[in-house]
Amino acid sequence: MSKLERITVTMPAEMAARLRAAVECGEYATTSEVVREALRDWGEERERTEAENLAIRKLLDEARQSPSLPANEVFARVRQRVADVVAEATAPGK
Repeated sequence: MSKLERITVTMPAEMAARLRAAVECGEYATTSEVVREALRDWGEERERTEAENLAIRKLLDEARQSPSLPANEVFARVRQRVADVVAEATAPGK
């Protein structure tokens, strides 16, 4: 197991109550587990966002390097990619 580091976090009373409630109902063993899971989810979301940003940048770079690709097609592909990302993010079960 990696070395643990204690960090103090200040949050609104409502958030703290939700953390404690998750532990009290047995969903988590400690409030630290709740926070660790939230941070893992946050990190995964950041990674997904960066991957999508890279894909869009790649599409735009390809468009810049290819004089045979009309701008309206490039933007149509970008719009489609964004629509796909939104659809995936809002799909049931997400």
